[in-house]
Amino acid sequence: MQTVTNRDDIVQEMRSKGFCRVAPAALEACFGVTAAALSVLESTWNDLPRDGYLKDGGKYRARRHSSFVQTIAPPSLAQSPHRAHWQPVDYNALHGGIERWFEPISPRVCSDGAWQRFLTGLGSACAQVRESPLWFIEAHQFRIDTVEGIGRPTPEGAHRDGVDYVAVVLVNRHHIKGGETRVFEAHGPNGVRFTLTEPWSVLLLDDARVIHESTPIQPDGENGARDTLVLTYRADGFQDPV
Repeated sequence: MQTVTNRDDIVQEMRSKGFCRVAPAALEACFGVTAAALSVLESTWNDLPRDGYLKDGGKYRARRHSSFVQTIAPPSLAQSPHRAHWQPVDYNALHGGIERWFEPISPRVCSDGAWQRFLTGLGSACAQVRESPLWFIEAHQFRIDTVEGIGRPTPEGAHRDGVDYVAVVLVNRHHIKGGETRVFEAHGPNGVRFTLTEPWSVLLLDDARVIHESTPIQPDGENGARDTLVLTYRADGFQDPV
């Protein structure tokens, strides 16, 4: 699958296909931040609490979650008071309909300049695809490990998130096999599959037009794990229980 190299390519691919891939080497041109600047945050994935909400009884997922509001003009990014992550059952049949209170992302990460440039750069790119004065952003640090033999990045299966845009960012893969990413048209027959392998590769998705999933991972050595950052952008406020 071809990767984009600049902001204009992102707009074209998102409007024509509903998704695009950005290679680490193109992060600065696309979002105003380098993979090298972001890489200093990788160690913070070693300090993620276990996800206690997995309904399949697994212990393979650890995560943190925080929320932000981005103003496009004048440009600003503000962290929101800590809140629950909530999705309707229509979008997450497995874990939807409940308030899930995860530990917040650390202040070291949230105050980091590269982190802030990355979030706002992605938001600005999304605003070029479809104009919005504000983005309500949810950020999720994930680690899926193979301590139990199998780890499931998307236990809910192929899904949408109920937002406008989703960015799936590979932070690291270590001693695993599997973890193939699959993207399909939400209302059509076409789809693609590929495996993100380079740290700080980005998959950007139009959540109204495509569904996505990642296949389970298996160990290929000791301490196998897959670290990702998932960022969601929504124009009409955060998702909250009705």
